Amino acid sequence: MTTRTLASWVARRGFLSWTDTPSPPPLGRSGRAWLPVTRSVCGSPCLQPWSRRRTAAAPALPRAPYTDSAAGTRSYLWALYNETKKDLSFPGRSNYLNPDGIFANNEVCLSDIEIYGFDYDYTLAFYSNNLHTLIFNTAREILIKQHNYPDDLRSYDYNPNFVIRGLHYDVQKGIVMKIDAFHYMQLGTVYRGLNPVPDEQVVELYEGTHVPLEYMSDFYGKSSHGFAMKQFMDIFSLPELTLLSCVNDYFIKQNIDFEPVYVYKDVKEAIRDVHVKGLLYRAVEQDIEKYLSLEEKTGAVLGRLINSGKKVFLITNSPFSFVDKGMQYIVGKDWRDLFDIIIVQADKPEFFNDKRRPFRRVNQKDKLHWDKINKLEKGQIYKQGNLYEFLKLTGWIGSKVLYFGDHIYSDLADLTLKHGWRTGAIVPELRSEIKTMNTEEYSQVVVWLQGLTGLLERVQEYEDAESRMLLQEWIGERNRLRELTKTIFNPQFGSIFRTHHNPTYFSRRLSRFADIYMASLSCILNYNLHNTFYPRRTPLQHEAALWLDQPCGGSLKATHVEGMAQIE
Repeated sequence: MTTRTLASWVARRGFLSWTDTPSPPPLGRSGRAWLPVTRSVCGSPCLQPWSRRRTAAAPALPRAPYTDSAAGTRSYLWALYNETKKDLSFPGRSNYLNPDGIFANNEVCLSDIEIYGFDYDYTLAFYSNNLHTLIFNTAREILIKQHNYPDDLRSYDYNPNFVIRGLHYDVQKGIVMKIDAFHYMQLGTVYRGLNPVPDEQVVELYEGTHVPLEYMSDFYGKSSHGFAMKQFMDIFSLPELTLLSCVNDYFIKQNIDFEPVYVYKDVKEAIRDVHVKGLLYRAVEQDIEKYLSLEEKTGAVLGRLINSGKKVFLITNSPFSFVDKGMQYIVGKDWRDLFDIIIVQADKPEFFNDKRRPFRRVNQKDKLHWDKINKLEKGQIYKQGNLYEFLKLTGWIGSKVLYFGDHIYSDLADLTLKHGWRTGAIVPELRSEIKTMNTEEYSQVVVWLQGLTGLLERVQEYEDAESRMLLQEWIGERNRLRELTKTIFNPQFGSIFRTHHNPTYFSRRLSRFADIYMASLSCILNYNLHNTFYPRRTPLQHEAALWLDQPCGGSLKATHVEGMAQIE
């Protein structure tokens, strides 16, 4: 759903100018409506006056004054509904977030950071949509020519708007789904092929919506060692998941009996060949302007760090010739002079765990040297190696190092769990999602969704038939609002960060393995290098929101964002 479609829906529902149903009759001698004793979502009893919330236990008070007739109760409930709408407070522009801000899961002070490390793909280098089309088309041809898949698969083109990052794929059933932080599937985001699986069928297939831990992917999101699921966390994985969906869709529509496990393995092998056999690298190197984007200010970021006396290094899985061609295009021919250490074909995440692999020196033509590496020198190119040797040779240990990457598992997880480095996640989708959330229409829908949810929680103990019918009507409205907050981001799967109300599994891993996250490295230019990024204090479920309107590093009103000079 587009923002324009959402705006028209909001206008029809009366969110832009609140309209009342008929005025309710007087609410009692005190002129004050008391909500009945209810139970919260967690089951604890609560009693609240309508005019203000009570934080302490209140004495039992009479139920609504209109329980003598169904019409009276219904009128009373509608009065609460309208009062809830009237009392809603919508965020102004000062509460909007900066799409180019940096957001903190854990407190990070840049004054403590002496060394900055980077991945290459989707960190230093950003790509156009043409790259994903290239990966999809090349892998599709490998399936047809080398794995004897039907020629009719060529009728499927790459759709960049079908899947999102962080989805899980059931290898055994050939089903893609969005899972929240508590291992529950979000109904309405379960697809077989290119079509949704009906909710009742999902519940039947999985005996509910919960995915047991033993079915989930392993630590790095892979389907291995008996795990039934694979999580697609890499930006490069979007063409793979789209191709999987297209192949499954073709077999289903043609009524061809097929084994989903073998389709998964064949597509995985085809995608691997695109990378391992150099097909992707050669195509990009031959037409660099078509595939690489110059929208981000990578050179300005590196220049600012170096001018401030910071050490800078690169650890990437890509080969040197590919990185060299790209960095010359993005930064300039002398890009190697910017880095204190350059490591290519590192084979992350094994680089962070395997102590046995030594470094090898590589020349500019990718020719290997045989000499033993006793120190890592500026201006040299190194291949493979391991982090333990890297730490020994450099002494770059602990929280004075900040490493940036786009893959939460392969780039960041081991560094934060085992080695104490600070980590920064590059999440390109963040920029567009924040721009969507900053629209007035989206804000109004979310605020009313929260207000309606709170109302339902408070009045759910009315059990007469008339009240239950009314509450079901409101629950239906809530479901429609929830669907709107999903489809505005992606019609099939919604936001990469949130299910209807819970964080996604992707968000859970992001918050655990990334100290800070941002849309691109260019966001650093909005801050000075002494800035401290503070995570917002989010109330726990048992805590009252005693603080309101707290600014954060990504807030448009934060003074350290406004007026910050950028290095060109």
